[in-house]
Amino acid sequence: MGKVRFVDLEINFADRELAMRVIEDWAERGTFPVQVVYGPEGCGKTAWLRESIELFRGRGGFDVIYVNPIDGFIRAELGGIADLRSRILSIAKDALTQEAWGGRVVWVIINIAREAIEARVSRLAIIVDDAFQVIGVDKAALYVKGLLGILEHPPAEYERVVTVVATSEGMSLREVGRHNWAEFKPMWNMSKEGFRQLYDQIPGSKPSLEETWRLTGGNPRMLEILYKARWNVDRVVEQLILEKAITKEFTTRWRRDLEATLNDPDHLWIEGGPGGELANELVERNLIVYGIPSRSPDLWIDQPPPERDSELGIGRYVAWQTPLHREAVKRVLRAT
Repeated sequence: MGKVRFVDLEINFADRELAMRVIEDWAERGTFPVQVVYGPEGCGKTAWLRESIELFRGRGGFDVIYVNPIDGFIRAELGGIADLRSRILSIAKDALTQEAWGGRVVWVIINIAREAIEARVSRLAIIVDDAFQVIGVDKAALYVKGLLGILEHPPAEYERVVTVVATSEGMSLREVGRHNWAEFKPMWNMSKEGFRQLYDQIPGSKPSLEETWRLTGGNPRMLEILYKARWNVDRVVEQLILEKAITKEFTTRWRRDLEATLNDPDHLWIEGGPGGELANELVERNLIVYGIPSRSPDLWIDQPPPERDSELGIGRYVAWQTPLHREAVKRVLRAT
């Protein structure tokens, strides 16, 4: 496995063996329809997808187009088609100073992919990471439809094409889910063993593995944020309160249901039902994951979460993104 950045560290890509097998399967068979990978913010989707580039390139013999507009990162491995690669990088460079950089590049990727197939690229992987936040939830389905068009109506014959879109934006899933243009593949936070592999690579004095597990629920980004905050839990919780706009007005309005959801996140499923106002609010703030599918391993990118874990805030159908997200809501409730 390769190296990934962790704040100011370069560490080994940890765990995710099952997730890499999914990449191997896609490389062998291609994908249809578009694969939409979703899961909690910071659960490791980006690290996994960037690691997959090498697998597609090395073992699969694929040309690869990867874009992450949030990070401003593009990678175009298009073999002998230097002009297409140059065009992608040129568009990115020209747009760097523009506010709409991400959206412009994301839409151009569809055209570049079609031109690559027209130029007789036989194996192509198109990976679009965290694009829905940039192009807008209302355009998410239209974008997936554009990627599907590459598979359904290619400009030339091809051997294998893989199209993957990753998101942590919960509201966009509902928009895309109205159609049958995509297959949804959930990904969860790391297993405890995988999390231990990551934890062991962090130098210096730190809380115990058990404590960091209880705080993060195996979410690598929350571990990274804690490390950056020098393990100051209060600072991280306050940061979440501000970022997620967890106001006193919001918690006062929904106090009864929020208190029930803190104890059992499935309260939202039983009482609110799909489309409930509070559930929508919490999904929009990326505080919960709503509508968790069966734990059957073949439905998941990697190991699924447990059926229930009250300590980590995981229910059968609904879960807090991490225990720290739950703690942020709890703290504001206490203050009111």
